[in-house]
Amino acid sequence: MDLKKKIENRSANIGVIGLGYVGLPLAMEFVRAGFKVTGIDVNTEKVEMINAGNNYIQDVSDNALASAVSDGNLNATTDFAATKKLDSVSICVPTPLKKHKNPDISYIVSAMNEVEKYIHPGMIIILESTTYPGSTRELILPSLETNGFTVGKDFFLCFSPERIDPGNTEYTTQNTPKVIGGITDQCTDMGAAVYGTIVEKVVTVSSPETAEMVKLLENTFRAINIGLANEVAIMCEKLGVDVWEVINAAGTKPFGFMKFSPGPGLGGHCIPIDPHYLSWKLKTLDYDARFIQLAGEINTAMPRHVLKLVTEGLNQQQKALKGSKVLIIGVAYKKDVNDVRESPALDILQLLEESGVKTDYFDPHVESIIWDGSTINSLEKLDGNAVSEFDACIIVTDHSNIDFELIRKHCSLIIDTRNVYHEKTGKNIIRLGVGNHQIN
Repeated sequence: MDLKKKIENRSANIGVIGLGYVGLPLAMEFVRAGFKVTGIDVNTEKVEMINAGNNYIQDVSDNALASAVSDGNLNATTDFAATKKLDSVSICVPTPLKKHKNPDISYIVSAMNEVEKYIHPGMIIILESTTYPGSTRELILPSLETNGFTVGKDFFLCFSPERIDPGNTEYTTQNTPKVIGGITDQCTDMGAAVYGTIVEKVVTVSSPETAEMVKLLENTFRAINIGLANEVAIMCEKLGVDVWEVINAAGTKPFGFMKFSPGPGLGGHCIPIDPHYLSWKLKTLDYDARFIQLAGEINTAMPRHVLKLVTEGLNQQQKALKGSKVLIIGVAYKKDVNDVRESPALDILQLLEESGVKTDYFDPHVESIIWDGSTINSLEKLDGNAVSEFDACIIVTDHSNIDFELIRKHCSLIIDTRNVYHEKTGKNIIRLGVGNHQIN
């Protein structure tokens, strides 16, 4: 049967490689659209959980996943040989940075080494993992063509950047436009046909390099503007101005301004990492991406600025930083999610520990974290007695289900990096980006 017909009548077999924050929600969208889906992951624990109908991703419905498995529409495996029977495969593996901020594409290479063994005529391969422009054509295409297959005729290769925003209930995979660019026009057409079954709008571009650049521009744009907001916050502290009031007032302008907020640093898998992919690629072309580097320096320095605010606050209360007890409120990288990847809370925790501070954390979404080779558990509950034992509390993540009024009442010093407390003054509150800190 013609491949497009199989896509249209939902008889095509769909595969997703990498069953994390991007892959599993994508797999569930294909199930929702009426396809049978095979998920592939090297993590045995994830595979076993899925096949038992147990969910581990916050943005996926527990009941929907259990039903998909019990109905036979979703199964998971660690065996890449399953790709022999798949018509379309989406690759959603991690792409972290190495120690020196250069791209680590080993997960992509590893996945493609396996796919290469089982590629067959009529197969669509779509890379979603964020990477530098040129990766799809330079890294993936040559390995697939070694089997004598011709791209655009025997198989179809595309890049489509993931646009998952964990915890966002307004914009999901289904209603977020999907950008896709193929090696050939036929590749783009086939990739668009697949994703057109699960999203409301597919945006086709002229090449995979364009699609790769789209992803990097989106997150570089955010990183640079957050860097600007962070620098303005520090400026406002020095000027005796409230940065939150400034930003809110500027945000009333109906044109020419887009609101970004300062914070304790960047977190998550995309915004702190993706700009470095672009910067690295440009260095290979003898170009210095100065905006990216400067924003990176500012954003990376924010945890140390938070430490400075803690030190100043304790000094005003005639307390030393060394030997103090500090409670970090929220270790997830953003509000109302359980993801700690690249979270600024971890950097702040390290800086505090290095300064001789006794630390603990409370996060209703993150039961435990691995820190310095050991497991650290969150406080089980937040009450007045627990809070009052600490010399300071740092609000890093403003989860909706945290009782911030309780913290205000029982903590002698609060460093608010998220503008939880909107007052211009407070006896025990220091707000990031607000000048004239005086703790009475």
